[in-house]
Amino acid sequence: MPKTTSPETEAVLPVGKSIKADKSVKFAQDNLQSDFWFQRLQESLEKWTISRSGLTSKMGDRTLGTLASEFYFRVCDRQMHEEIYDLLGNGALKPEIVNQLMELVVTNKKIYPELLFWRLEDFYRRWCQGEFIDAKPDENLPQKTRLKLAAENIAIGLRQVDIYTGLNVMILLLELHRYAQERDELKQKITFYPSSQPDTDNFFTSQLLRIINYSDALEIGNFSSIVGQFLKGGNFRGAYLGDANLTGADFSGADLSHAYLGDANLTGVNFSNANLNGANLGDANLSGANLRGANLNGADLSSTNLSGTNLSCANLSRADLNRADLSSANLNHANLSHANLSHADLSSTNLSHADLSNAILFGANLSEANLSSVSLNHADLCRADLSGADLRHAILKGTNLSDTILFSTNLSDAILIAADLSYAKLNGAKLNNARLNGAMFLGADLSGVDLSRVILNEADLSGVILSESDLSGADITDAILFGTDLSYANLNSANLSGSNLSGAILNGADLSHSNLSYAILGGADLSDANMEKMTWGKKQQWEDVRGLETAVNVPPALKEELGLN
Repeated sequence: MPKTTSPETEAVLPVGKSIKADKSVKFAQDNLQSDFWFQRLQESLEKWTISRSGLTSKMGDRTLGTLASEFYFRVCDRQMHEEIYDLLGNGALKPEIVNQLMELVVTNKKIYPELLFWRLEDFYRRWCQGEFIDAKPDENLPQKTRLKLAAENIAIGLRQVDIYTGLNVMILLLELHRYAQERDELKQKITFYPSSQPDTDNFFTSQLLRIINYSDALEIGNFSSIVGQFLKGGNFRGAYLGDANLTGADFSGADLSHAYLGDANLTGVNFSNANLNGANLGDANLSGANLRGANLNGADLSSTNLSGTNLSCANLSRADLNRADLSSANLNHANLSHANLSHADLSSTNLSHADLSNAILFGANLSEANLSSVSLNHADLCRADLSGADLRHAILKGTNLSDTILFSTNLSDAILIAADLSYAKLNGAKLNNARLNGAMFLGADLSGVDLSRVILNEADLSGVILSESDLSGADITDAILFGTDLSYANLNSANLSGSNLSGAILNGADLSHSNLSYAILGGADLSDANMEKMTWGKKQQWEDVRGLETAVNVPPALKEELGLN
């Protein structure tokens, strides 16, 4: 039987699925870890940072650039590059091996992290440019490594060797970067840019995208399965990653500010606490992704698939979410102030305690959404669908709810001061204990709505349909109810003092224990109204009031005053 593993393979094994190529070739398989390989790698890491003159210990606080020009290493670049291919070219580094390596780098005083980073970064830059795989045959390191493995009866392709080597070096650089960024003395000296450092002339950098596509040419998702779990805390600022496949990758705590991720496959990606400020994620697929605590300030998320994502505590202030799919997403305590959510799908979304002040939600679908205790101050919800939504204790001061669908919406205890509810559809809505001071209801249909104990003082309810609604205990003082339909409404214990009820329809209404003192009743219809124990003013004007002769339980004193005995 031909041999299919080597000591190197046993420690650097493929993560996830094996890379596929020609059917005639059989590649390295998983096996036990190799102490021999790890010992070789440890010795190499030590040798790679030893200077020829032995002056490594005199590094001091000098910058990396100065060190690079002054130091001559005992192991030259050519020898180091050959050793890297020999050690890292036959499989992907496993997480437990990476952890052991980093522990070794941190505790071994013979290894200098700064010098190791510089040398590995130099190799990475050359690898990205194709220097090694494009070299002539007698200098081609991937080819030499492949031939060595073939001599050991290990079948592996040329590109596999090159890809494994480059990605493993990237993993080591990512880990060195993450380690250094947690230490003040190293964070300025060790900064890794996988996609190269952005510049002002060409802001987006495409190096990383080329690596992803190169890796995925062997098998879709190859890059994510090998490197994806090591991307956390990385620096990807200004990287161009359009259409990239990064399914399941871990970008937690990473810097992706101003990166381009349009049309990328980001399903299940971990972006928790990542910096995506100003990033472009338009039309990307982020379904099931974790964006908890992420900074998406000013990000472009237009037409993005965010269904089922976790965006709790995320900063989406001024983000563009036009036509985005946020159905069933978790936006609990998220900041969406000034965000554009026009025509977005927020159905069944959890937005409790979120900040949506000054947000644009024109035509958005918020049906069955949880908006309890949300802030929607001065937001634009014109023509939005809020049917079945939970808006208990929500704050909607000055909010535009005109022509909004609010069927069976729960607005109990909500604050709607100066809100515009003109032409809103409120059938079956609950507004009990809500504060609607100064609110506008022009053309709104509130028939059958629960408005018990609501505060409507100074509200404009002209022409509104409130038939059969429950306004018991409501504060409707100084409100404008000109021509309002209150037929068969429950106004028990309601305070209507100072209100303008000119031309209002109150036939069959329950006005028992209500307060109508100083109300203007000219032309109002009180046919069959229940006026039991109603309060009225001494100078109340009853001229032109209709239906008093059929009203029931009219107080005896009022009957006498009006001559109805």
